[in-house]
Amino acid sequence: MIKIETNLLNNYTLNLQNNRIPENEHKNYLKWLRYYLDFCHKYNFRSTNSETLPKFIAKLNSKKQNLAQQQQATNAIHLLYLTYKPSDSPNIPHNSMVTIKHENPVIPHTDLKEILHVRNINSDFPNKIPVVREESLPYPVNKNHASFNNGHEQITLPPINSEISNTRQSWQDAYQGLENGIKVRHYSPKTLKSYKGWVKKLQTYTQSKCPDTLDSNDVKKFLTYLAVEQNVSASSQNLAFNALLFFYRHVLGREFGKIDGIVRAKKRPYIPVVLSRNEVNKVIEALNYPYNLVVKLLYGCGLRLAECLNLRVNNFNFDGGILTIHDGKGKKDRTLPIPETLDAELKAHMKRVANLHQIDLADNYNGAFMFNRLEKKYKNAGKDFIWQWFFPAKTLTFVKETKENRRYYLHESHVQKAIKKAVAKARLTKRATAHTFRHSYASHLLEANFDIRTIQELLGHSDIRTTMIYTHTVKSTTLKEKKSPLDL
Repeated sequence: MIKIETNLLNNYTLNLQNNRIPENEHKNYLKWLRYYLDFCHKYNFRSTNSETLPKFIAKLNSKKQNLAQQQQATNAIHLLYLTYKPSDSPNIPHNSMVTIKHENPVIPHTDLKEILHVRNINSDFPNKIPVVREESLPYPVNKNHASFNNGHEQITLPPINSEISNTRQSWQDAYQGLENGIKVRHYSPKTLKSYKGWVKKLQTYTQSKCPDTLDSNDVKKFLTYLAVEQNVSASSQNLAFNALLFFYRHVLGREFGKIDGIVRAKKRPYIPVVLSRNEVNKVIEALNYPYNLVVKLLYGCGLRLAECLNLRVNNFNFDGGILTIHDGKGKKDRTLPIPETLDAELKAHMKRVANLHQIDLADNYNGAFMFNRLEKKYKNAGKDFIWQWFFPAKTLTFVKETKENRRYYLHESHVQKAIKKAVAKARLTKRATAHTFRHSYASHLLEANFDIRTIQELLGHSDIRTTMIYTHTVKSTTLKEKKSPLDL
């Protein structure tokens, strides 16, 4: 891939900012710029010649790039033409008189569709983007597409396709509707991220077909494609199905209809990895504070990692020996017994959290991050000790919007990395993760002859069939010989 010259890259990046191209699209614009320059270099075309653009778009079409991608590439190359100096461009006479405004203009993003003639032609103003006034141009400006005479012939740049723009706007509205539907039902941010990812894959598969024209055949072909060509697991295919079902039903406002005949990924029985008590102890011994305490709670209470790190001070009732989990998976609450062996260690950790809280308050701390609208209802709740995270983050987080310093909880990735290192240090022969300690908790309780229904409640499972998987992780102690209860 050809390397972009530093000056061109700097000027192009500056034009991206001044034309108000969204920051999340800058990476894509630069990608199309590199592809275009590489295309010109490969086929000996001049990158300053606008006649090269239709050939480049035709190449993208042959590579099966969808219409939205072709449109974004067209916009990116239009912006490149606007970035070149007149001495680099054969399309504008060099002796043309232009009037330049020396202020730093802000050009609306929508004006890019009208191909505003922006030139970086005054070296005295390297950080400014001079604007060529329309009345001083040697050619008329067409509001639908750029057309001008280079002295020899009429040159017309490819126009913006309004149909593509409308389709792109439709998908943006669809994603916004998906986000609204998830938030209204109080689903987790992870659910939104997952569902949005599958909808994006559907959009790519259908080549950005307008959402209003999607039907059950599109879903059927997409799910079959996932199973047959992508070889996704059964769980991934089911997740895709649920995401698209939600998208159709709550965003597009219609049902799937009949989707018989879909090739489904074969579901295989999964037996979770379970550590022995000795292996659990080895991992805990290899961990430093506070990660060792996190793992003790994961194993001692059967918590999910997110549930553990989301604990606040008010979740602990040491007098009653009860740990309350609020808003667990599925927004369900449950109570668990606090392990007696951890009582002293947990109280000592609580004192450290209290000391950190006093230091934060002395430094004009703005409080812990709160959930939903609780903070608006109780404005100073984030500063109260009972709402502090039980496993606070090591550093404060600065919120740019409100200019506040707030405390978040310990990041999941930090715990996961610490566990990975501890497992390697303990030289286990099993692939153990944070969730493995939850599996071990359930298996060890079952092995100790605890009732399966009790284990189901402790784990917070909605369906007993989910808990039944742990019957495969322990040795069977059932008597195989047929006997009457009277003879036992």
